Parts: sequence; structure tokens; C-alpha cells
Amino acid sequence: MTILTTGGCGFIGSNFIIDWLANYDEKIINLDKLTYAGNYNNLASLHDCESHIFIHGDIGDSSLVTKLLQQYKPRAIINFAAESHVDRSIDNPEAFIQTNIVSTFRLLDCVNNYWQALASRQQDEFRLVHISTDEVFGSLSSDAAAFTENHPYQPNSPYSASKASSDHIIRAYHHTYGLPLITTHCSNNYGPFQLTEKLIPLIINNAIALKPLPIYGDGLQIRDWLYVSDHCSAIRHVLEAGMIGETYNIGGSNEKTNIEIIHTICNILDQVRPIENASKITRYSDLVTHIEDRSGHDRRYAVDSSKIMTELSWAPKETLTSGLDKTVAWYLDNPAWIENSHTPSHLEWLEKHYA
Repeated sequence: MTILTTGGCGFIGSNFIIDWLANYDEKIINLDKLTYAGNYNNLASLHDCESHIFIHGDIGDSSLVTKLLQQYKPRAIINFAAESHVDRSIDNPEAFIQTNIVSTFRLLDCVNNYWQALASRQQDEFRLVHISTDEVFGSLSSDAAAFTENHPYQPNSPYSASKASSDHIIRAYHHTYGLPLITTHCSNNYGPFQLTEKLIPLIINNAIALKPLPIYGDGLQIRDWLYVSDHCSAIRHVLEAGMIGETYNIGGSNEKTNIEIIHTICNILDQVRPIENASKITRYSDLVTHIEDRSGHDRRYAVDSSKIMTELSWAPKETLTSGLDKTVAWYLDNPAWIENSHTPSHLEWLEKHYA
């Protein structure tokens, strides 16, 4: 038996593959384009693992996808492949339209052709899980109820609009062709292997280098934080027991403002790696620097995860405290990974946006 992942060298995808092979004796095919967000070294621990087969390629390459489906005949597909950073979508929306809409359509079309040709029993067992985001629902006021699966779509950035479009294509392929699809909407993930342009790894990396800790605007934007291994566990529950055609929200039940997250990280670092120099900086929080807010910045995201918790018996294991402790420890223990991920183009991007 085999499953196929797309975007498996990215942050969430690589964590999923590592978790999967730790829990299941089943081969996993990993199709990844290796853009700026894909890092093959995320899976260094699996380089000699015969159950992990890496394929360098694009989900928008219909010939390649068709070939892989016919060669490996997966029983399931997990679609992680996406452009996923709001800031980058503001700079270059076309890349997000291409990957998240056009390439997702091409992937689905290949998968539908593959699925239609399967024997009836294999058709019944097949699943495609599409990984989406809570950002498709737009922004919440401070006192509004969290997003449920039935919340109307109101995307506010090129990123969230492109993901909303892919969600609609997924829904259409299920209702039109009967393709067995399930969509998940996750809240903000954090944990090992996350590129240092995202908030939590950015703050950790800058802090240990005694660089300014940039925070957009007043820092009071609220996010629901989900440790990545809990997300991976939820995806496994959805794949195993999720209802075809349904959507599931996956959140960590950890709503915090961005400035609270930054100060929590600073407090952890003060304890585990106190500053040892003669400068005026004595605590990491002294490095916090407010910068101009980004365009169209959503104020609050929060998801109601009661559906997956009730129907599929899933719940996050990590608290925000335990998850951040593990995350800070991982980045402190893996300076080589950070250095290798800092390509010239990535460093240029960080300098442009967070200087």
C-alpha cells in the first residue's frame, strides 16, 4: 500500500511524512517542486529510508503526475503543495494564482482520471485530503465566535483568495465527478522545520543573533496557534475516518496576540539562553521593534475544532507552553539547519521586509 504527498518537503508536509513513517509501515511518495519553501534536508533522517520515495516535480505537470499515479497506484493523496505566505502573496500574487489554483486544478484532473479507472473496491477506499487554511474565512472581530466549517468565505489577501479558489475547485470535483475528497482548514502552525520568515522562527532566530524582533503595527493581531505534530495527527484522523465531501477545522485552542507570542519566546530564551554580553541589551524583549503594518492585515483568526474533536475523537496534545518550549529548543539545537535554509535570496527577502 502507498500514499502520495504533494509538497512533502515543506514545513507541514515534512513533519507529516516523518510522523507517518514513525507510525505506519506504509510507503509514502513525496512529490515536491522544491521552491523557496521546500527543503529536502527537512527529511535528512529519511534519506536512507526505503519507505520514502522523493520525486522532484510540480503538481501542475500533468504528465508527471499521471505517470506517478500509474506507477505507484496510491490509495490516498495528501495535498500540502501550496504557496503559503501572505507577505509573499502581496509581493507576487501571480505565483499564488498559478500554484494554488491552476496547478491544483491540474492535479485534481489527473487524480480524477486515475480514480475513474480504478476498480470499484479501490474507488471506495481511495481518499484525497486537501490541506487548506483558516484564512479563507477572513478576519474576526475580537468578540466574534470562532470560525466553524460553515462560515462564509471572505478572503482578504491574494494568498487566502487563491486557497479559497482551490477549496471551491475541490468541492466542485467531488460534487460533479464523485471524487472522494476531504478538506481541512488549519490555524497557524508552528514547530520544527518552519522557514524563518514566519513569526515564531523569525523571532527565535533574530533573538539568538541579538537582532531586532520585528512586529507588525501594534502587535495585537490574534491567531490560534497549533503545534505542527498535532496538525499531523489530525490529518491522520481525517484520512482514516473523515467523511467524504466534508470539511474539518483543525485548531490548537491557543488564541494569543502576536506581541504575546513574542514576549513568551523572549521569556523562554531568557531562561534557557540568557544574554551574555556587555551591551545595553539585558533581556531579549529589549529587542522588540514595531514596524509598519502590512497591507490588509487580518486582525484575528480562530477556528472551532469541535467537529473533528467530536466526530473523529481528535484533540491537540501540546499546550502553547509545551509547544513553544519544544520549538525554541529545536531551533537552538539545529543552527546548521537554519544556516542552510538561509539562501542569498531568502536573506534578501528577510532584509527587505523586516529591516
